[in-house]
Amino acid sequence: MKAILGGGRRPGIISLLFYFILLGGIGFLFLYPVLYMAVQSIMAPADITDPGIAWIPTGIYWGNYSKAFAALDFSKAFLTSLYLSLIPAILTTVSSGFIGYGLARFRFPGKGKWLALLVASFFIPSQVTMIPRFMMFSQYQIINTPWAQFLPAMFGQGIKGALFVLIFMQFFSSYPKALDEAAAIDGAGVLGVFFRIAVPMARPAILISVLFSFVWYWNETTQSALFFGTQIKTLPMKLGSFASSYNTIYGSSAGAANAANALNEAISMAGTFLSVLPLLVLYFVLQRQFVESIERSGITGE
Repeated sequence: MKAILGGGRRPGIISLLFYFILLGGIGFLFLYPVLYMAVQSIMAPADITDPGIAWIPTGIYWGNYSKAFAALDFSKAFLTSLYLSLIPAILTTVSSGFIGYGLARFRFPGKGKWLALLVASFFIPSQVTMIPRFMMFSQYQIINTPWAQFLPAMFGQGIKGALFVLIFMQFFSSYPKALDEAAAIDGAGVLGVFFRIAVPMARPAILISVLFSFVWYWNETTQSALFFGTQIKTLPMKLGSFASSYNTIYGSSAGAANAANALNEAISMAGTFLSVLPLLVLYFVLQRQFVESIERSGITGE
């Protein structure tokens, strides 16, 4: 009976079965869209129209990816997204690190008010400040240029920049000030203490800031469409106009001559999978560092 119900800290069979069912259900909810997208993207046109085929296609058809690759202009769009995501992510991390260190280690007049203003900026939706920011950038003549994305990141006001400032602030407040004082006794200045003591200890927070900021900049389309217009197209923006781009290259579906190249669900799923593939690869490559950084940073309150 104890083996079934459990006792003390040792879970029983019923408890383990409940946990497995619960975690399996949650995992299925997350994995189902990705699996469905991957399976649908390799189906031939005949498999798409066959009502008897739901999950297992008769064969792997890579033609969907070649068409989606051309419709997305994948190489150019990927490099544009990488450029407009990685640089702001690095700038946001650097600026947030400096601001968080200053708030954690120094006392100055109005510190509490500045901190309250920072927290308030985090709760204000970006849609509220988007139009005033657009008008300001128009006066500076940086609309349709990458600087519309770079400048806010340089001053800690990138996408959810306040969150990263708070993470760094909490992290820098967690280690003893005696380490800073010891480095100062050895002759290190303020910047020396920051780069020699604070930065090496903040590696988990740095990795979290870079990864989260990179993903958020990569997926951002509303702000990018407003600031870049039609001059600069990221991969998610290309996906938003996928149907029109595809029809421009391969023609509309009308007529028997274009029937073989008509846009279908498989081609759309291939385009969607290509747009999220870089993020999936990034996660699988940095999975262990990603999980460890979350555990060691201030996000969990540890």
